[in-house]
Amino acid sequence: MRILIVHNYYQHKGGEDVLFQQEVEALRKHHQVETITFQNLKGFEGLKQFALYPWNIFAANRILQKAKGFNAEIIHFHNIHYAIGPFAIRKLYNAGFKIVMTLHNYRLICPSATLFFDGKLFTASLDEDFPITAVKKKVLDRSWVKTLITACVYYFHRKMKTWDMVHKYIVLSNFAKETFRVSPFGVEQSKLEVKPNFVPTPTILEKNPQPNFIYIGRLSEEKGIIPLLEAIKNTEYHIKILGTGPQLEEVLTIVNNSSNIEYLGFLSQEDVTKELNNSSALVFPSICYEGMPMTIIESFALGIPVLCSNIGILEQMVTPNYTGLHFDIHNKKSILDTLDLYTKLSEDDKKRISINCKNEYSSNYTEQKNIQFLNSLYSKAIEENNI
Repeated sequence: MRILIVHNYYQHKGGEDVLFQQEVEALRKHHQVETITFQNLKGFEGLKQFALYPWNIFAANRILQKAKGFNAEIIHFHNIHYAIGPFAIRKLYNAGFKIVMTLHNYRLICPSATLFFDGKLFTASLDEDFPITAVKKKVLDRSWVKTLITACVYYFHRKMKTWDMVHKYIVLSNFAKETFRVSPFGVEQSKLEVKPNFVPTPTILEKNPQPNFIYIGRLSEEKGIIPLLEAIKNTEYHIKILGTGPQLEEVLTIVNNSSNIEYLGFLSQEDVTKELNNSSALVFPSICYEGMPMTIIESFALGIPVLCSNIGILEQMVTPNYTGLHFDIHNKKSILDTLDLYTKLSEDDKKRISINCKNEYSSNYTEQKNIQFLNSLYSKAIEENNI
């Protein structure tokens, strides 16, 4: 199958970029795959990109030319914000191409993209035909202009039926599918297909288990890192922190005043995997609606249990007493009780949960499962929409 995969890189590398590259590499083992990518820019060039966002004929023409030259059977979009824009979908659809799009976040229904703002969940856009509350609150980079333009772009293209021109959408979980269903998005539910993310099967590593927990991720408000550290500082629970981000200074202040918290910084993927492999459990304290955290999937692959907040997809990914435990990130006692409960589990129970994690990975999150799903999805997009 000839597959053209389209992606827009943000200014700073993120999870969507990793997933895009990972999927491209996996598909190339089985199909003819070409890519075309764009990059969000800073300064004056970035302003020009943003001005073209609603109707970027230049980006659309580049993609169309690439698709025709490659004779693509499927066009698979990942991120289109903001150097591509939605007009490319219309251009390709009108040229007769079959289109698939992965919805990594909720930007098509809310400028926030994450349904998170000002330290808490923000779901007003799910109940509004036009996300006026999001605009008033300036949920995108606290900019009224950016938020308004982004809201108008997606609202305009929804009214223009641009989103109906996508033949199949990939959402990362049943939670995401239900969220889009109850929103003003308006696309036929039969077009929404659930496909989890995946990680390559890890190399078998020798374990050197340590009695510590581990946090891996961005040090930012929506990840819940500060409430987690405030809850466990100067307790008996030792935790290693891996990552960097805008809350680094706050994290370091707590670390410097807490004997049980160790900050390791930003490590290579190999070193991250080693640290995770030797930890007792991963702690994932997010306070936003996650897409599908790769760190949790990698934990499952290594047989590392996950202790996480009981929000959104995390409730579905992690099953209490089977692959981990849940806690309320807004409740210090709940966090400590969960760490205490896990610590006091018998070695047999911990081994059982570890085996369950590996089974969960094998059943749902392998590269092979991912490719099987994409093969089926692409075939359906072609067959169901042939005239």
